[in-house]
This record gives sequence, C-alpha cells and structure tokens, in this order.
Amino acid sequence: MPRFAANLSMLFTEQDFLARFKAAADAGFSGVEYLFPYDFSADEIQAQLKAHGLTQVLFNLPAGDWSKGERGITCHPDRVEEFRAGVAKAIEYAKVLGNTQVNALAGIRPDGPDCATVRKTFVENLRYAADQLQAAGIRLVMEMINTRDIPGFYLNTTEQALAIQAEVGSDNLFLQYDIYHMQIMEGDLARTLEANLTRINHVQLADNPGRHEPGTGEINYRFLFEHLDRIGYQGWVGAEYKPLTTTEAGLGWLKSHNAI
Repeated sequence: MPRFAANLSMLFTEQDFLARFKAAADAGFSGVEYLFPYDFSADEIQAQLKAHGLTQVLFNLPAGDWSKGERGITCHPDRVEEFRAGVAKAIEYAKVLGNTQVNALAGIRPDGPDCATVRKTFVENLRYAADQLQAAGIRLVMEMINTRDIPGFYLNTTEQALAIQAEVGSDNLFLQYDIYHMQIMEGDLARTLEANLTRINHVQLADNPGRHEPGTGEINYRFLFEHLDRIGYQGWVGAEYKPLTTTEAGLGWLKSHNAI
C-alpha cells in the first residue's frame, strides 16, 4: 500500500497550522505536505516534524500573491528573477526540513505575451529550477491542474506535461499526478499512471465531484491504491481534498480503503 501524506493546507484546518502536524500524526499519516512553508521559519516547522515523527513530503515553490488569485509564476515572462529567487528560498527551506521534492506551479497564463514566449519562459524556468534543485539533492515536479477549478491554468494534461518534460530535457523534472484533476481532464487513470510510472514522482488524491475524501464520489480508490502497488509505485500519495464535513469525520477512508 502506498505511503500517505496529509495535505495540511486542506486537512485539519480547524487548527492553527503548527498544530496540524500533531493532528496528522494522531490520525495515522506518516508524512505531510502543504502549499507553502514560508510564513513560518524552517526551524519551527522542523521542530513539529521531529516531535511527531513525520516526513516532510512536498511543498511548492513561491507562487506569487496567492491571496490575490495568483497560482504560480513559472510561465510568466516578466517575473523570471522573482521565480529564480523563489527557487533559492525553497532550497533553503527544503534543506532544513529534509524535503526531497518541490512543485513548480505553472500559473495562470498571463495576458499579453504570445504563446511561444510563454512556453519558452515556462521551459527555461523549469530547466533552471531542475538544475538548481538537482545540485541540492531535491527533485522538481510540475502539476497538471484542471481548467474548471483554475480557469486559464497553463498546464492541464499529462500529454502536455510530457511534451514540456521532453523539451526541458532534464532528468530532474517529474510529474505530480493529481488523480482528481486528471479524472476531470482526461480520465483513464490506471493506464496513465502505469504508462508513465517512471515520470511520476508524486501522486495526490481527492474524489470527484466535489474534491472531497475518497468514497464520496465516482473514483474507485480501493482499486487505484491496489493498482499503485501492482505497478510498483514507490512515491507518496498526498491527501489533498476538502473534507465533506470536518477533517476528523472524513478520515474513515483510511481504514475502509485499507490505506492504514
């Protein structure tokens, strides 16, 4: 069975951020992920990881002004220097937290620049980040996100991501495969996971519709968890969903789907 990480940006949000680490461990999770660590010192977060025996699994590169609706800057031609500074900042945090992978959110396609310029920026930024992170012993992933939840997001399908990966040409760039987003955009989940196993370094989950916990929608998660075992997936699975009611009330899937 895969190892499961609680996404602390979406789970246990009834508590202050630093208190969520204990809650995740108490619930049976062995790892944690979240959007960003940058509002806290790396030492504060590291203390929580150590106190509760948790592995820091994933966080994102700085992604612009999240509160104003920005969802990444990797494809933005006018923010390359900001992107590069964010890579350096992420490396500083990852070294303290023992985090071995970070995600570069593509962002919403900016108005103005032509398609070729946006793609060139995205590719060159990913190449830069992949090189810098590789030197620090950290893997880079990029995430495909559905166009319904984030209209205009630049990276939307597995096929597009594979083409970008090939163009970047780095052996330190991988896919972050979010089952929820890809069910909406393309389906064919099991076959796609198996066909691209060597290119995927992180998996996330939520059910569809609603983006709630497994068992609330149409996705057969019992089958998918067993399938990940069968094909030899060695990475983490991040529980990145919006609880249907409360986090605690929705944790029954861990046992009912043999996740713990």
